Amino acid sequence: MKTLAYIFKNNEEWISKQLAGDPDYFKRMAEGQQPDFLWIACSDSRVLPNELAGLGAGEMFVHRNIANLVQYNDINLLSVMQYAVDVLKVKHVVICGHYGCGGVQASLGNTDLGIIDIWIRQIRDLAAKHKQELDAFESETERVNFLVEQNVLQQVKNLTELPVIKKAWEKKQELYVHAWVFDMATGRLIDLKQTEQEQPE
Repeated sequence: MKTLAYIFKNNEEWISKQLAGDPDYFKRMAEGQQPDFLWIACSDSRVLPNELAGLGAGEMFVHRNIANLVQYNDINLLSVMQYAVDVLKVKHVVICGHYGCGGVQASLGNTDLGIIDIWIRQIRDLAAKHKQELDAFESETERVNFLVEQNVLQQVKNLTELPVIKKAWEKKQELYVHAWVFDMATGRLIDLKQTEQEQPE
């Protein structure tokens, strides 16, 4: 088996780089976290939430899964949501999809993907709902990217129906839910202009 010594070498170089720029970096990290953001993103290895948002360690709480889905039976996601909202008191929850998403693309095909088919079923349902619009596009890329946006908007809706979000708003907790998309081809974040909020008095 190939050794992974280079990972540990990279780690040492990273430590040196961090300390050179900020001698108290690790001391501050060890003291705890107070992020304002919960970022729900795709598992795609090209999507680096902290980097693309320009935020450092401790500034963003992150949850990732294939196609950035909010599933009502996903205990992992629900636990992350409760901790982020009730304990960390984040002010912003961002659903951030990305153009060219493999999970979304797979939902438009007929290939048997095993357990992944169960995971992306709600995207297939969404595609069926928007069939007329999808059929109007000439290219696969346009269809995928349209469905990426519709998926993000749907996940925002799903989020707002979670008890933890509803309870936070009932208590007038400052909490905003955003729908964004990352465009890998340009590096830009795109705001889909759907922000759900309950303003504190």
